[in-house]
Amino acid sequence: MKIGSLAFVAGLVLTGAALAQPAGRGAAPAGGRGAFAGPQPAPPPGLLHAMFQDHAVLQRSQPIRIYGDAPAGTSVSVTLGAASAAGTADASGHWTATLPAMQAGGPYTLTATGGGKSETASDVLVGDVFLCTGQSNMALAQAAAANAALDARNATDGQVRLLNIANNGSTTPLATFANKVGWTVESPDTVPRFSASCWYMVRELKKTVNVPMGMVVAAWGGARIRNWISEPTLRRLGYHNDDLEILDTYKTDPQAAMRMWGRKWEAWWRSLKIPGTPPWEANFDDSSWEVSPNPGQAWALWHGDNPDGFIGQMWMRTSITLTAAQAAQAANLDLGSVNEEDETWINGKDVGGTSFSNKAEHVVPAGVLKEGRNVIVSNIFCSWRNCGFRGPDENRVLRLADGGSVVLNQPWRYRQMSDKDDIIAPMIPWGVTHGLTMDYNGMIAPIGAYNFKAAVWYQGESDLYFASHYRTNMAGMMGDWRAQFRNPTMPFLIVQIPNYGNIPAKPTANYWSDVREAQRLGVKDDKYAALTVNIDIGEATNLHPTNKQEVGRRLAIAARHVVYGEPIAPSGPEVAGAARSGDSVTVRFSGITGKLVGRSGVNGFELCGATQASCRWAAASISGSSVTLANAGNATRVRYCWGESPVCTLYDTSGLPAGPFETRIAGK
Repeated sequence: MKIGSLAFVAGLVLTGAALAQPAGRGAAPAGGRGAFAGPQPAPPPGLLHAMFQDHAVLQRSQPIRIYGDAPAGTSVSVTLGAASAAGTADASGHWTATLPAMQAGGPYTLTATGGGKSETASDVLVGDVFLCTGQSNMALAQAAAANAALDARNATDGQVRLLNIANNGSTTPLATFANKVGWTVESPDTVPRFSASCWYMVRELKKTVNVPMGMVVAAWGGARIRNWISEPTLRRLGYHNDDLEILDTYKTDPQAAMRMWGRKWEAWWRSLKIPGTPPWEANFDDSSWEVSPNPGQAWALWHGDNPDGFIGQMWMRTSITLTAAQAAQAANLDLGSVNEEDETWINGKDVGGTSFSNKAEHVVPAGVLKEGRNVIVSNIFCSWRNCGFRGPDENRVLRLADGGSVVLNQPWRYRQMSDKDDIIAPMIPWGVTHGLTMDYNGMIAPIGAYNFKAAVWYQGESDLYFASHYRTNMAGMMGDWRAQFRNPTMPFLIVQIPNYGNIPAKPTANYWSDVREAQRLGVKDDKYAALTVNIDIGEATNLHPTNKQEVGRRLAIAARHVVYGEPIAPSGPEVAGAARSGDSVTVRFSGITGKLVGRSGVNGFELCGATQASCRWAAASISGSSVTLANAGNATRVRYCWGESPVCTLYDTSGLPAGPFETRIAGK
């Protein structure tokens, strides 16, 4: 795959992870270093759910649900200041008590008493609480933002608090967190570890909404949107039901699921109709493939010093020689750390795959190995950087049932799978970032029915090849979460992914634009959602742009509109339609603050017919609340601000940009 433009990326800012496995199974590793310290094991469930701890912020102006665990039938009473309520634990041991709505204030002490036990949470405030979610740009710590040190020194508002949810994937929904959580009060020492985008939004909102603010952050670098959606909703959407069946099998029989997955992977390859023997077969001729100079080094460093370079699908093959006694045994194939996903074969027999594994182990049943030469093949998918096997040869070893082992230290031959950007292998359903429903189960479901003011979503880079489903997936996710948090009108603030990569030299199809358009249309579909446009504040060579202050400011503007009901535009000018007038096209805009402004002219508009090849730059001029495009010819569509890092110059007086869009010309 050619990614000189880095067309497929999925940030890897991880905050620590644990994959929940069926009882008796070992944990699959997946983790790293990122915005927050690694997770600690959660204490046993208490009378109060883990959301209700010292320094918590509870949502104002809504009945306040307090919940936790107790023996079935236990009566539990709850007090918060002068308010009180009671509940009874159900057959599964869960109880809920609902306090009356309260105005902003505190600090209070929250107390739950039942079954001879009492638990308290001190310094509890009532204010507005935001759920901040997504992938690495939401996880990015304030310390990594531009001018972070000065901002942190001034972070002294003790009414701003954060609860971070450590990364955790689970095959089934969890009732509480697998890892310890706690509320942290803003201070110069703590803010550097806060989510930058979320904290800067709250800091800006405090200028107009002076109430206590809570942030609950659940973000995982590289996570696709489908991993944040519940299994029932994914089944209703219908895109992944075959993978969900494999995931269901994995819950009780991982090896059977591995076999199912291997058959699916091989069927996918054959569907490509690539001539010749499949590269995983032992008799495949790999003599034309290059030899890796260092199998345990990132692919990109084999021919340069940039850790990005080639990303995508890579075939790798090697062999080992075994005696008859060795070949007669079962074994485990340990490939060490693999970034990101592998599918692996021995002698043409699929032995399974792993996702983001620090110890990619594969069960090799008796009968797979043979005396003499044994061929080992891996197809590795990687979406950003530092791709491939990691570490020295000793990390890759065949461990035999009798305790012996054979190091995979023979040369590895390799070949890029394809130079076509859209050939992406199926992704493992139980993968903690690329998989299905794992992050919802392990990080959203455990929150319970907490009260939130709104949710903030900053994600999309990992879905570049899957934009055709993104709009529907986003609607499914928003509906999922509104149902869980029992708020059918809970607002969502969607951060449209910013510019990144090459400036387009000519009109071209683009995966980044496809996702931005899906985000725009998804928000247009939902009257309780707002979009922030960020096409002008990304960085061409940095997937994690550091101007999070402006991201937060724009989120606060959108929140003031859709969350707090202020009569202001949620973002910059929004396209309202396009119509032909003679040989020109008029593109109308709404949501304009002041008037339209062209910075150094009006650039970035395209006129298109039915095909991509028909698209061409259009001469544009501002006329009131519209833009006129000359020489329309037979155009049927208008596109604006299309590409990885397009040059877009249309703003309004507020200084906010018009966002990317594609729209039909009326009557065409």
